[in-house]
Amino acid sequence: MARKERTGNLKTRRQCKKVRVHELRYYLIVTNTEATERCYFNGLHDNLPKEIKEKVVIRVVETKTRDMIYKCLEMTAYEAQYRIPWIVFDRDQVKDFDEIIQEANEKGIEVGWSNPCFEIWLYAYFGSMSTLRESWSCCMGFGNLFEKKTGQKYLKADNELYNKMYKNGNEEKAINIAKQKYIQFLKNGITKPSKMCPCTTLNGLIGEIKKHIANSKEKI
Repeated sequence: MARKERTGNLKTRRQCKKVRVHELRYYLIVTNTEATERCYFNGLHDNLPKEIKEKVVIRVVETKTRDMIYKCLEMTAYEAQYRIPWIVFDRDQVKDFDEIIQEANEKGIEVGWSNPCFEIWLYAYFGSMSTLRESWSCCMGFGNLFEKKTGQKYLKADNELYNKMYKNGNEEKAINIAKQKYIQFLKNGITKPSKMCPCTTLNGLIGEIKKHIANSKEKI
């Protein structure tokens, strides 16, 4: 049976389906790592209220760095209306870092990049972004800070990573710190991501998801 609108008119099943599709946010996140990002984003989704979790789908897929864009395009070819494609990766030792970002943007794929590594985004949860320029030193420095803030060892394959960051850090402040750091580089005439260190654009992805969650709560 068709659903009635407030005006008394009947909504067709097709109209109801369109509303559901519009409300659903299906994030496809393709990354080149095997543990940290998956744990973080899966934790983010698990942390959502039950009524919101049904409207926000986050799927994380790992592949080789050079295959990330192809994988995104391949997977968004199916049920494209449900998917918001992102690739998430670090500068680390990636030689074609800038080129991959440019190509992704040209093909309509959003990019959550971090320079030098994913941990620079996690640093922001604790109020600042480290100036350590190498991935290994950045990871080590964050590990020490994480243990100081949480009383626990930092493990890259920690299924509770997001939950620990959210409880012990400040996510809203992290988003603002990352945003301002990026803007600062642009103001200084530095536009190549490989030259922006420390910096990340993961705030764009997290901020977008959080904004949709807030809007969904208002409609409940």
